[in-house]
Amino acid sequence: MNSEEPRQGWPAPPGHPPAGPPANGGHDGYGGGYGGGYGTQAPIVVARTSSHRGAWIGAGATLVAAVIGVVGTYLVSSNKNENPAPPTAQAPAPAPATPSGAETRGGDDAPADASQSQESTPGPETSAPPATEAPSTPPAKPAGTEEWKGALVITYTDDKDLDSVPPAESEIGRENDFSVYPFGGHMLRPESGAKALVWKDTTNRTPSYADCARDIDTLGTESEMELKTGLVLCASTNDGRLARLTVKELAGLASDTRAVFDVVVWSR
Repeated sequence: MNSEEPRQGWPAPPGHPPAGPPANGGHDGYGGGYGGGYGTQAPIVVARTSSHRGAWIGAGATLVAAVIGVVGTYLVSSNKNENPAPPTAQAPAPAPATPSGAETRGGDDAPADASQSQESTPGPETSAPPATEAPSTPPAKPAGTEEWKGALVITYTDDKDLDSVPPAESEIGRENDFSVYPFGGHMLRPESGAKALVWKDTTNRTPSYADCARDIDTLGTESEMELKTGLVLCASTNDGRLARLTVKELAGLASDTRAVFDVVVWSR
């Protein structure tokens, strides 16, 4: 069977006559020459609508997808323009520059570096000694304050400094105020600027601080005077204090000469 013979229901390929008996009675469709065969019967064409329909559907889907993409892009762009993003919070201002020498310190709550703390904290060997207060001069006592009172013995070899408390012999000779020596009797001699006067009062009144302070500067003397039991004297020391001496006892001769006094020393 000829492979190129057209099958029933299919259109004949170009250059071949349709199947069936020739219309003009010729043989094989060629019998009457060129006048018969193709001039009397049109070819049957069957359109392949299924393949074209799939192509159109694919093209339409591509177009729809492109349109959707364009519309979506436009809507997103419109939303961005209509709803601008809220303003962002401003960043805090930068901290001021740390002055020189303070780079090693943190903030108020930041702990200092341990090594720097050890360097800044003086150790036991480098710690500064505690500050000592300068010695203050004690306030002066009010005039007439009684600084010492009691019995006092002055001998020929034992002078007395009435500015010390209690009165005693000073190793520095010029600081002693009074001495006793024999000269026909028992004599009292003021030393180194000290003064004394014999208190004379017909009423036998014992002189007070005010009485001695009133008379010692005008009536006092640096000359020696003879002592008698019961004699009362006002005196001033070479440091300016006032004293009252009452003779209680006289004894001894020559180098054993001694006198016992009842003494009161006042500040002035």
